[in-house]
Amino acid sequence: MSLTQNKRVLTATEIVTRLAKLDGWHLSGDGAAVVIEKTFRFVDYAQTMQFVNAVAWLAQARHHHPELVVQVGRCVVRYSTHDVAGISQADFDCAAAVDVLPGATRQPHA
Repeated sequence: MSLTQNKRVLTATEIVTRLAKLDGWHLSGDGAAVVIEKTFRFVDYAQTMQFVNAVAWLAQARHHHPELVVQVGRCVVRYSTHDVAGISQADFDCAAAVDVLPGATRQPHA
């Protein structure tokens, strides 16, 4: 997939189809503020920060940076593509990459 295709705004149908393939990710917001997001939970702040640092490294490597909300034992990751004022394939590619980071599956608290 070319960079141009990766950075075009997706239709509602495309977004719903791609969300169905990602565990725990959902839409949040409306209009230009719409994002895909997922909350990751951890045992403590140190594990949370290890995960946050891994997400930051991934974001730099892919040149696609999420919004992160960091709290003790929890991190919310939100993706949207500002260049297209919506959700693009790049958001889903990065979400899938975040899901396989070390510690991403460790969610002991509901």
